[in-house]
Amino acid sequence: MSWYDTVAWTAILAQVVFLYNAVRNYRYALAKYRRQTRPTFQPRTTIIIPCKGLDARFGANIESFFSQDYDNYSLFFVVQEKSDPAYEALREIASRLRSSSNARDIQILVAGLSSHCSQKIHNLLFAIERAPSDTEILAFADSDVCVRRDWLSHLIWPLRRPKCGVTTGYRWFIPIRNNLATLGLSAVNAGVAQLLGNNRFNHAWGGSMAVRAADFRRLGLPDLWKHTLSDDLSLSQAVKKASMHVIFIPACLAASYETTTWPKLYEFCRRQFLITRIYAPMTWWLGFLSSLGSVAGLWGTAALACYAWTVNADHLLLYTAVPIIFLAGQLIRVILRQSMIAQLFRDRVPSVRPAVIADVLGFWFWSLLQLVFILSSAFGRTIRWRGIRYKLVSPTQTEVLSE
Repeated sequence: MSWYDTVAWTAILAQVVFLYNAVRNYRYALAKYRRQTRPTFQPRTTIIIPCKGLDARFGANIESFFSQDYDNYSLFFVVQEKSDPAYEALREIASRLRSSSNARDIQILVAGLSSHCSQKIHNLLFAIERAPSDTEILAFADSDVCVRRDWLSHLIWPLRRPKCGVTTGYRWFIPIRNNLATLGLSAVNAGVAQLLGNNRFNHAWGGSMAVRAADFRRLGLPDLWKHTLSDDLSLSQAVKKASMHVIFIPACLAASYETTTWPKLYEFCRRQFLITRIYAPMTWWLGFLSSLGSVAGLWGTAALACYAWTVNADHLLLYTAVPIIFLAGQLIRVILRQSMIAQLFRDRVPSVRPAVIADVLGFWFWSLLQLVFILSSAFGRTIRWRGIRYKLVSPTQTEVLSE
């Protein structure tokens, strides 16, 4: 057997594994979503939402948290300073919806400037210290997502089991403008979302996650967060070290309406992958190797197949089959994730249709782009996030460089 035979069959086996995992996650997401009922487990919960600036569709996003079908929750918003335009917008929304909301308590807090951790975590810790003393569950969300009325009840439900350490949803970008950079943002993010399922590789996402308050303190998160940048990855690592599970809730996928440009897309993706490299290096390496394998497997084997035909090499069928298998496997994975979101976001199908078409027709290009983003995150430790520059010294040390 030649060296190419070994490489080819190894690559084909890898594609089968990737496809199996995609099918497994797809079936898990739809089965969980279809079986959902209105949960009756409703412990005292505090939702904390850090805000900075006015995100796209900020008003609709914030209003979705006021209309939760949950009878036992407080709603805390946190900004860095009163001069933030989000502060007055939040006050207006709160005054308008306070009387009709199920939220028992609604607060708009001003946390001040952070000096040792990310501004987001500083805001979260500030709010946690002021949460009602009888809070059993801490739920976290981002201001750039719009959630369903039953988002909170589904996010809380698995926490009735002791082995569940943290529950999570994820974001799904819906383009406001259908320019190429925004469609690319949606496609690259969709590929990451497809990795979530019923597996031990899950990580929590800070824009839609919940944890028991007792576990949050027992795992030492209040002290850990004081010097870190990532809320979700640090929480995920702590939960896994305690032999508990990160549970993905398909019903808690949140719509995020967005438009971007190529420079902003690069900055966003590099930041996400760089944070992953620092806080979850094994996950970063897995992402890098799988991305490199997908690109090399498709384009490298296609080039070898073309060469083999020009020299009339032996085993032409194998040379031809490998890139076709890679192409088919990647296309099937795209179809699976877009089919999933079409069923989970039935009311938003017209809005996501351009992103669906772009993902299906351009998956070969988006995979190249994703590899570029991952490679760029392999160097340096400095990022910019919401207008503030940080240096990620280690998972437990962050330097705030400038605002």
